[in-house]
Amino acid sequence: MIRKKVASVKEALQGVQDGMTFMLGGFGLCGIPENAITQLVDMGIKDITCISNNAGVDDFGLGLLLQKKQIKKMISSYVGENDEFERQMLSGELEVELTPQGTLAEKCRAAQAGFPAIYTPAGYGTEVAEGKETREFNGKMYVLEMAYKADFSFVKAWKGDEAGNLIFKGTARNFNPCMCGAAKITVAEVEELVPAGELNPNEIHVSGIFVKRIFQGKNYEKRIEQRTVRKK
Repeated sequence: MIRKKVASVKEALQGVQDGMTFMLGGFGLCGIPENAITQLVDMGIKDITCISNNAGVDDFGLGLLLQKKQIKKMISSYVGENDEFERQMLSGELEVELTPQGTLAEKCRAAQAGFPAIYTPAGYGTEVAEGKETREFNGKMYVLEMAYKADFSFVKAWKGDEAGNLIFKGTARNFNPCMCGAAKITVAEVEELVPAGELNPNEIHVSGIFVKRIFQGKNYEKRIEQRTVRKK
């Protein structure tokens, strides 16, 4: 059995360099690779391109990298919760590529499957389609979108084993799975790491074949992006 386990987040991020492109899983602040992001901040990596559904908030998630101006370009879908992101984008300090949410997911999935591109109806007739090839299928127009190319994918799962098999919980299953194997190297951090063979095969969401390195995470804050409570 191939063992993918590494001892620490520092070891898991070996090979990370300035100017690279990273995929980062999560939905809002749910299921984000907190340990990997913190390590990237500590390493002082700069001029990076980040592919992520969200851009975190000012003082958490990708917001930590934005605070240090380590991100050169953001490719995202929803970025409305980060004031620093807005400031950098409007001032021209940050290059931004806004992508329809489903298209972002499918471009990751295409990269994961080894497809060079996909056709999608989303964005046809809008600025999203400018400069891109379009084609008609069955009377409907589609836009050609190229699959993403990334150096590292950083994902976070609830549970995993030393062979890299992963189980996600709840909303964390949105973008994390399709980013596994979609980059040259996929690094998975998990809340619970067990020996190979202990996970029920019927409950595994992502096979270890898509994961290069896995480590036990720690000190997860799991912050809530928008806390809404009912009046008593």
